[in-house]
Amino acid sequence: MYLKRSRIALAQISPFLGDVERNVIKHLEWCDRALEQKADAIVFPELSLTGYTLRDLNFEVAVDPLTASVLEPLRKKSKELTIICGGVERANSGGVHNAAFTFEGGELIHSHHKVYPPTYAIFEEERYFLAGDRVRAFESERLGKIGVLICEDLWHPSMPYLLTYQGAQLIITIAASPTKLATGTGANDPVPANYSVNKDHHVAFARLFSVFVAFVNRTGVEDGVNFWGGSEIVTPDGDVGACAAFFDEDLLIYDLDPNVVRHARETSRHVLDESLLLTKDELSRIILEK
Repeated sequence: MYLKRSRIALAQISPFLGDVERNVIKHLEWCDRALEQKADAIVFPELSLTGYTLRDLNFEVAVDPLTASVLEPLRKKSKELTIICGGVERANSGGVHNAAFTFEGGELIHSHHKVYPPTYAIFEEERYFLAGDRVRAFESERLGKIGVLICEDLWHPSMPYLLTYQGAQLIITIAASPTKLATGTGANDPVPANYSVNKDHHVAFARLFSVFVAFVNRTGVEDGVNFWGGSEIVTPDGDVGACAAFFDEDLLIYDLDPNVVRHARETSRHVLDESLLLTKDELSRIILEK
């Protein structure tokens, strides 16, 4: 199965810090808004169920997404539309993961653990989160073959590469990206410098891998950190199909067409002609020589 013709909603929200129950209620409200616009799926930002600057609260808000009673309303709602959201997942080891949960048909069908939790500049995720050790494309009944990443993961080209060659034609990245304002912008209409940099990444990966890229960033302020929003869909041709507001909550609706993927690959064959065996052999050689 590849990409299905479907309608996706990007829910650019500002979560409540450390309050999973309250955030579940908020998620359900945005799900209903998406259903009113006949969406097949809705995607929320990174750590949308908990907020981002949790620090030691991570261990209090951690859940098992398969069984946690607090998430039962989302599992139930996923019978109406597919729900992708961010939370803290408890590991059997006693640690926790920054995770992206995909609920569909009343159950959890996939959980991605952030592979590259950043610890530089203002980020300190490795102090709290275990790193994920795999990236898997998976089947969604409503969307088709997709892949889900979390923020920093998309800054590593290996991640969309691996998802693409597992058959994903839609790569979804959920994020909590803090704001840097571009110089020379007006105080009443600031443009985050992050948007230009991130958009360049999204356009490059979408065009190079001939896939749709959906980027869902959060808004709001936590502990003095502002998050800029600017969620977007980029097409396999490298065009920005739709972009959400900066700094405000927003619901972006977009119709995904698998024919756009097919056309992009017919007119530019670099995805089809890639040699996976060459990549494998050369990576093995590089690793051995290190």
